[in-house]
Amino acid sequence: MKKLLVISVLSIAVVFSASSQKFVHGGFNYGGPRVIVGTGWGVYAPLYPFYYPYWGYPPYGYGYRPMSKLDMQIADIKHDYSEKIASVKQDKSLTHKQRRQEVRALKHERDNDIEVAKRNYYKH
Repeated sequence: MKKLLVISVLSIAVVFSASSQKFVHGGFNYGGPRVIVGTGWGVYAPLYPFYYPYWGYPPYGYGYRPMSKLDMQIADIKHDYSEKIASVKQDKSLTHKQRRQEVRALKHERDNDIEVAKRNYYKH
């Protein structure tokens, strides 16, 4: 009787842990839905915080690099122009066509300002 109960509980766990969602890998959908059966128990799951010696720290070189003066200037330029673009998009006194033209002009000015900042940075 115990074995039957254990088998039924395990089979119910397997059924409820099955996932029938689309399988998307790297932004590409390979065919229809895939069924994945798992229990959710990892090999080192209970001991993982103690097993991994660098718990809580990002891996070496994980996207961190100090910002240079050029990076800060570019970030400031992008921030300023994003505020200007947002204000133009919210301006209801302009027609839709005029707003699009203003946004395009601001984006063009932003790109030019970034290029000027790069030229001045590498010139010195």
